[in-house]
Amino acid sequence: MTNHLKFYIDGKWTDPVVPRALEVINPATEEAFTSISAGSAADVELAVKAAKAAFPSFSLTTREERLKLLRRVLEIYNERYEEIAEAVSLEMGAPLSFAREAQAWAGQVHLEATIKALEEYEFEHQRGTTRVVHEAIGVVGLITPWNWPLNQIVCKVAPAIAAGCTMVLKPSEIAPVSGIIFAEIMDAAGTPKGVFNLVNGDGPSVGQVIASHPDVDMVSFTGSTRAGIIVAKSAADTVKRVAQELGGKSANIILPDADFENAVATGVTSCFANSGQSCDAPTRMFVPQDRHDEALAIAKSVAETQTVGDPTSPGTVLGPVVSQVQFDKIQRLIEAGIKEGATLVTGGLGRPDGLNRGYYVKPTVFGNVQHEMTISREEIFGPVLAILPYDSEAEAITKANDSVYGLAAYVQSKDIAHARKVAAQLRAGTVNLNYPDWDTHAPFGGYKQSGNGREYADWGIHDFLEIKGIVGYGA
Repeated sequence: MTNHLKFYIDGKWTDPVVPRALEVINPATEEAFTSISAGSAADVELAVKAAKAAFPSFSLTTREERLKLLRRVLEIYNERYEEIAEAVSLEMGAPLSFAREAQAWAGQVHLEATIKALEEYEFEHQRGTTRVVHEAIGVVGLITPWNWPLNQIVCKVAPAIAAGCTMVLKPSEIAPVSGIIFAEIMDAAGTPKGVFNLVNGDGPSVGQVIASHPDVDMVSFTGSTRAGIIVAKSAADTVKRVAQELGGKSANIILPDADFENAVATGVTSCFANSGQSCDAPTRMFVPQDRHDEALAIAKSVAETQTVGDPTSPGTVLGPVVSQVQFDKIQRLIEAGIKEGATLVTGGLGRPDGLNRGYYVKPTVFGNVQHEMTISREEIFGPVLAILPYDSEAEAITKANDSVYGLAAYVQSKDIAHARKVAAQLRAGTVNLNYPDWDTHAPFGGYKQSGNGREYADWGIHDFLEIKGIVGYGA
């Protein structure tokens, strides 16, 4: 017996107020493998009421009490690690090895990073005769996406707990099973009732209701820029804080002094990872004009080694994209690239050979991409790389910055001082130099239409806190 058709509200699994089932599709087979309940405003009301009632006591818990809870969550998360990986593979098509080594791992390491950050976080300090206090903002609404489900759930839930907030989580209805497992973990860890609540459902019926609710003090949203705008507008009437991590079209500038073959090859695999479904993927590769053809040859060779297929097969590198909607969008944008005159180096329209079912996309590389082309401007969210030639470093930097997005950027150079100089000129929340390891203690978030606020470790805790000045407190 699963909890797939239930919500987690006020410390117990509950049936929806108005039953409405929603199928969850396995993108590898295009068939439903389970159903969840789609929530409504009435379910949100119950969850918010529970969170509001729990806030006065939970916000006054000690650091050690919250650390004890988070350590217990981590312990149980590790016990259910393989089950989490299998759920992510089923619901969003990630190869099982990737689901295990990256998707489930992300939730684990973010819990570890938040615990370390909480151990060291300074919630109070003295400034003259004023005591500056950082305290929990209140009831928070957490709306998370399907592409990195555990990464984003943990990036919100863990720091909210660390800050002393209570919460209502709405996972993506496209990939909800891992979120249900996480709710079971929170329950098993002994989370006080009302502190953590989960309501499944779609954006209009649940997400927007959470965002507009007068008793929700903050909303943290990860998803598309289009949906983020709707969330912000829904939240505006109650003047609540809104933190958003939205879309991206990240530039990858390969400087002339880079280890060229490695820089191009790693850029291709980084773009294609998670079937290209990462908001910070390096999807625009800038290469020197005189090495453009060389870059295309390297990219073609690497792209054609990216085995696409069944997520449960040990040899699979790329699984399907998550849905018919995503598949159709990617096909439309590949077609736009062809029609607008970019050079199709490899890949293209349709499924890979031998795959007649499932939302599989051919790993695709375009060369001779011009800055004004659709594939250079729009977020594709699939395994599609655009390679743009440049004549000067200044041109590459200008074009990299000429985007409505500013989530991430990448710079490749053997000269770290040179790479740092370029990084200083890029308008992005994260700049990665020479493909570094994932740093879960670095601030993560965007400039411009890629959002506001920051996640990971102490940066995440900070966003769930209000600042109070107690004037006349004394020295």
